[in-house]
Amino acid sequence: MIIPFTKAHGAGNDFLLSRAEDVSGIDLPAIARSICDRHTGIGADGWMLIDSTPADDCDSSIRLFNADGSEPELSGNGTRCAAALLVANGARGPVLRIRTGAGVKELRLIEQHGRTCSFEMNMGVPRAAPEQIRYMLPLARGVIEVTIVDVGNPQCVVVSDAAPADWREIGAEIERHAMFPQRSNVSFVRVINEHTIEALFFERGVGETLSSGTGATGAAAAVLLRNLARSPVRVITGGADLSLRWSDSAYLTGPAQIVGAGEFYTD
Repeated sequence: MIIPFTKAHGAGNDFLLSRAEDVSGIDLPAIARSICDRHTGIGADGWMLIDSTPADDCDSSIRLFNADGSEPELSGNGTRCAAALLVANGARGPVLRIRTGAGVKELRLIEQHGRTCSFEMNMGVPRAAPEQIRYMLPLARGVIEVTIVDVGNPQCVVVSDAAPADWREIGAEIERHAMFPQRSNVSFVRVINEHTIEALFFERGVGETLSSGTGATGAAAAVLLRNLARSPVRVITGGADLSLRWSDSAYLTGPAQIVGAGEFYTD
């Protein structure tokens, strides 16, 4: 079987995008694991299927699979990549409405330069139970203070002066902690000043990523809820900076760039 794809990335968080109609009737999780493999596949953090059929409440719909074949509710960077492809394919209007596993998200096109776009995406209202804003989570290495917040998918945020050397191992343990029956995304955050933070990401179903849109949203929400920063918050990632402002909702601004296209061959 031949699967056409477009490759794009949002701040270094990379995705393969295919038309939903091109992959009907196949084992989607298995294909996701194959196509995202960085040695024997094309390589990406996730594989996204786009249905461009408009509906009353949206312009298109997307379905995302992580590199391990799991299906998350939402990707902020990935949804911007889908929006960039829709714009490249002729979508018009300053606002795109895209249905995700976490509901319809609105993205406002800020600027476009060739195959690179910048969008402000309405991420929804972050939610955290009062007792989980500063929650003591038991780990094998001891108890660690975290902030647990829902931004459309689960986020666990570790705020410290510096990320521990073994943050990847800690992230893997937190991801599959009994506290999170559906697993959790994990971010390690350092506050630089009242409007700037730095974050490392260990994503559910992927592992270490250069960037994460929902992770950046969770990280910024955590420091805002803990009064460690003020909106807007610049989030420095391993790819490119993202910006979050929180008013009536949380709005995340960042880039999305289309970098290539091709075909994936599968048995």
